[in-house]
Amino acid sequence: MSSPVEIPLSKKKIRLMLAGSILFVLFGLWMSLDAAQFVSPRFSNEYFIRVSGIVAVGFFGICGGFLFKKQFDRRAGLIIDDEGITDNSGGTSVGLIRWKDIRGVRTEQIHSQKFLMIEVQNPEDYIAKARNGLMKNAMKVNWKMYGSPLSISANSLQYNFKELEQLVFAEMGKRKSTPAGN
Repeated sequence: MSSPVEIPLSKKKIRLMLAGSILFVLFGLWMSLDAAQFVSPRFSNEYFIRVSGIVAVGFFGICGGFLFKKQFDRRAGLIIDDEGITDNSGGTSVGLIRWKDIRGVRTEQIHSQKFLMIEVQNPEDYIAKARNGLMKNAMKVNWKMYGSPLSISANSLQYNFKELEQLVFAEMGKRKSTPAGN
């Protein structure tokens, strides 16, 4: 039995992401209310610009609401113990991911953003744990695009991605004889 590893949430990173969300909401509002100002040879359709602004307000408003709530969350962002990995770091976090359910872990990257995909034997069970329909849909999209509904990023943790990746692969190696990974 090994002692748990607890990684706290980074309130500084969360505040920076919240500030970014607020800026995108304000920019989206500006686009939706004054679309004509954003007309250019590349984007000449005011309706498209207005809809894009509304989508930005909705998406970044939801992100901002989540980040605002996360500011006051006292729980650890990630806990790794003998039961598994307890994720409380992101918008699609489902809590405990049991070692017995984990088939493998791999690194994925979209542009400059890296994250760990946690491959589980029973993805539907984890999707069912989603707190709301939006989270459930996001997990289904992850599953369809990346083969797993579960992903962990270091964005809101007091850890950088490389440290997180090394820690999770090492802990996985202790518990599984042949972990997947890069």
